[in-house]
Amino acid sequence: MTHQIRVGLFGTGRIGQVHAMSLATLDEATLSWVCDPFIEGAKQTAAEFGGRVTDDPDEVFASGEIDAVIVASPTATHLDLVAKAIEADVPVLCEKPIDLEISRVNAFREIAALSDVPVALGFNKRFDRHFVELKRRVAAEEIGVLEQLLITSRDPGEPPAGYLPQSGGIFRDMTIHDLDMARYFIPNIVEVSAQGANVFSDAIRHAGDFDSTVVTLRGSNDELVTIINSRHSAYGYDQRIEAFGSKGLLQVGNKNDNLVRHWGPRSVESIGPYQDFFLERYAEAYRLEVAEFLRAVRGLPSRSPGFEDGRAALILADAAEKSARTGTAVEVDLS
Repeated sequence: MTHQIRVGLFGTGRIGQVHAMSLATLDEATLSWVCDPFIEGAKQTAAEFGGRVTDDPDEVFASGEIDAVIVASPTATHLDLVAKAIEADVPVLCEKPIDLEISRVNAFREIAALSDVPVALGFNKRFDRHFVELKRRVAAEEIGVLEQLLITSRDPGEPPAGYLPQSGGIFRDMTIHDLDMARYFIPNIVEVSAQGANVFSDAIRHAGDFDSTVVTLRGSNDELVTIINSRHSAYGYDQRIEAFGSKGLLQVGNKNDNLVRHWGPRSVESIGPYQDFFLERYAEAYRLEVAEFLRAVRGLPSRSPGFEDGRAALILADAAEKSARTGTAVEVDLS
């Protein structure tokens, strides 16, 4: 494949816009189709980034004008669109989660496994260069044997109330990114324990979900992972990872827009708030995620997480939900 890769985009919400912007920065790709039942959203996206417009996914696949697709539509549509892509022999990058029902994912698992069509999952944090460097140094045993991993992820504010019913809950919607990051470092997780609380949001409570959670994972070699999540953070988007091993510790902290620090009578080393949201914190990671997917489209080796990674993360999210509701640890088998 020597021409620009023609990409079809499903979904023009917030994450769809992120992918459209990422494509616009890559010379090797062009947005050829934009599909959304909300046709005005599709028209606005196409006006800014290019492409033909439709509200019918079948029209995109039948057009003969796509080399790959990105699925950024509501979660309930993800697996069906992945299935259409595989049937049409079109590589697909699908946002997380791959579905909200593990039974549907398992039923489709063999089809995905037998297909030669690249299926990538949208776990963008794997492409953050700071986390990649952390992973490299852990794998090089710079801190010896990895014993504990601490992942902190707090959003600056809760999602819109209208989004909550379709989100799948905090474990499938938010924690799932951190569960995948846990597997990025410790692939074989065997046990999940979780607690959920309702500390500050009546809207989240009324939706039957948690606004604050802590998850503990146990690896097959007794490694321990702690994931701390909250739907709010007064100081900005809180994204940190700490790896502790037999010979030391490695840590990735938060990012600021500037490095200026202030010392004064009321505070020392005072700095501005952290970056406001994932659009700022992970803009580069999203672009690298799409670029890596395009390598797979061209038939080149790719580091993109795949269908099995999406399945494993959903199994862990389901186990966390069960543990938080029952108060018991849940054994898991990711094979």
